[in-house]
Amino acid sequence: MQKSTNSDTSVETLNPTRQATGAVQMRIKNANSHHDRLSQSKSMILTDVGKVTEPMVEKEGYLQKAKIADGGKKLRKNWSTSWVVLSSRKIEFYKESKQQALSNMKTGHKPENIDLCGAQIEWAKEKSSRKNVFQITTVSGNEFLLQSDIDFIILDWFHAIKNVIDRLPKDPSTPSRNLELFKIQRSSSTELLSHYDSDIKEQKPEHRKSLMFRLHHSASDTSDKNRVKSRLKKFITRRPSLKTLQEKGLIKDQIFGSHLHTVCERENSTVPRFVKQCIEAVEKRGLNVDGIYRVSGNLATIQKLRFIVNQEEKLNLDDSQWEDIHVVTGALKMFFRELPEPLFPYSFFERFVEAIKKQDNNTRIETVKSLVQKLPPPNRDTMKVLFRHLTKIVAKASKNLMSTQSLGIVFGPTLLRAENETGNMAVHMVYQNQIVELMLSEYSKIFSLEED
Repeated sequence: MQKSTNSDTSVETLNPTRQATGAVQMRIKNANSHHDRLSQSKSMILTDVGKVTEPMVEKEGYLQKAKIADGGKKLRKNWSTSWVVLSSRKIEFYKESKQQALSNMKTGHKPENIDLCGAQIEWAKEKSSRKNVFQITTVSGNEFLLQSDIDFIILDWFHAIKNVIDRLPKDPSTPSRNLELFKIQRSSSTELLSHYDSDIKEQKPEHRKSLMFRLHHSASDTSDKNRVKSRLKKFITRRPSLKTLQEKGLIKDQIFGSHLHTVCERENSTVPRFVKQCIEAVEKRGLNVDGIYRVSGNLATIQKLRFIVNQEEKLNLDDSQWEDIHVVTGALKMFFRELPEPLFPYSFFERFVEAIKKQDNNTRIETVKSLVQKLPPPNRDTMKVLFRHLTKIVAKASKNLMSTQSLGIVFGPTLLRAENETGNMAVHMVYQNQIVELMLSEYSKIFSLEED
């Protein structure tokens, strides 16, 4: 390394390997002030005519790095040691040593980098069990964690990167800020570092370790949090209502999770179309299937079917993706299970329980029949269609092994339940099952209307 000195400055040729390309890397040091050296230490690449051809290098060194999101998609956290180069707009990561990195740069190898224009930086203690971790989030949704076990190193890196971000435009499309703003913020950075240096010297040794905690609660972080809160408040107050989104067709009315009467009114019917479709599919290819309604279908496929039903008007259950009939039965049970109010309304639950407790069988049947007739039309008609279908399942019990008792166990808790479960759940479950069994075994008497 060659040096030429005078009373004011020293010029070091830091990278002799670049002399072959006509570039000289220079570091300007001011010997008058320690803090001035901190704020003015910089590197630049000059051509023979003195024009800057590469971004100014602000800082470089080894850090631990982990990329945890790419374009908003979360990634598995894998820490690795990287040679980190901070320039006036971006950060570059090299896996090799500094010399190998420079060699790769000559051959045109492009390192992984972070565009700092519009980026955000914050301490991220909750993101890792390691100490001294901060996170950088770019406008494109990439997230990086940087870490060092040495407090003053990671502190220096945090402020160096934050200073670069602060003097870059928030919008990547706008030009860089002027040189005066650059000088002001470089000066403020020096003062901040000076403040922390003096603060450390004044403290007792046992209190120095609290530096990172105090930094985490610095005024700049508080300002950032207030800015985020303000933006969130504006977003919440300006967001359109659910009704507006529905009117514009951005949010479609749901089938799963809606009240039964809402679905029926929307379809101008008293029995949901989806219920009819599922029953038709089961009666077409599932009456003889062992354990029909008892065997569970693939949950992921059921959720896929649920999503399609909620988003699209047309549904073809004969499609090969719904070949497994247990997926169809699972979706039908899920529909009834997700009703905000069960098929047997809450206000009728205790009345059905009292009816099933009656000792005389004929009295039980007449009481249940009377209650069914008092139900709202969507509940009554849907109940009739469903139980008529289940009697067809029972008729094939020799093949599908599903008796009235089996279906009572499956559908009892699904179709009726108490609004506030204050009694013995086990006792209620017995009554739930018995009510379903009675309505299956005495279907023709309870639903005395003509068969459709």
